[in-house]
Amino acid sequence: MVLCPVSAITVSSPAEVHSVRGDAVTLTCTFTSNSRATSRMSVDWSYRPQTGGPPQAFFHFSSLAFHPQDGQFNGRVKWLGSPARGEASIQLLNASLSDNGTYTCSVRNPPDVHGSPTSQTVLTVMPKVPAVRFSDVAVLLAFILLPSTIITLALLARMCCPPKDKSQVQGYHSPIEVTHGEEPGFKQIHHKEKNMTCCDLYLLDSDDDDYYTHKPRPPAQGETMAESQC
Repeated sequence: MVLCPVSAITVSSPAEVHSVRGDAVTLTCTFTSNSRATSRMSVDWSYRPQTGGPPQAFFHFSSLAFHPQDGQFNGRVKWLGSPARGEASIQLLNASLSDNGTYTCSVRNPPDVHGSPTSQTVLTVMPKVPAVRFSDVAVLLAFILLPSTIITLALLARMCCPPKDKSQVQGYHSPIEVTHGEEPGFKQIHHKEKNMTCCDLYLLDSDDDDYYTHKPRPPAQGETMAESQC
């Protein structure tokens, strides 16, 4: 009696895989076999929902990849395997929360029919946390900082460079000051300064007091001449 050696195949995959909704997630599956992969070699992927129930086959490979034609995986499975290198991985596109569950990879490579031809991976898809985009921040800062900057610059310009008062044609002088073109004791009052009077200081002797008190004042000619004695 002749005993034939028994060939074995071993399939392995990560126990857990985590992904974010909307991302592409890779379900890795590798295998080792004592026999070279031939056209008889096949790969099957099945899915069991997180809520339970029987496994549902959705992908098959045997010389060619047979993608799902209906159901939740339709158009979302990409074959990444390479039997010659012992790879039987797939990629699940646009992961959703309904994809949470257990995925089983089964590899057959006759005459290797013994060993551990299957391996399971638990997929957990989490909601995507909304991220603040740079463009949103830039627009927000533009709406807030730009008007504030303009107002601040306008206030600074107004504080540093106050507007000139056009009504003030000539600067104000103290009654005891004498400017160029003026005679001591008198100040010419312009038409825009009608409400202003000038008080000049005189030092008089007691003998001249009566003279200046009873001295008649000249009538106004042209522009008003104001003289007051303090």
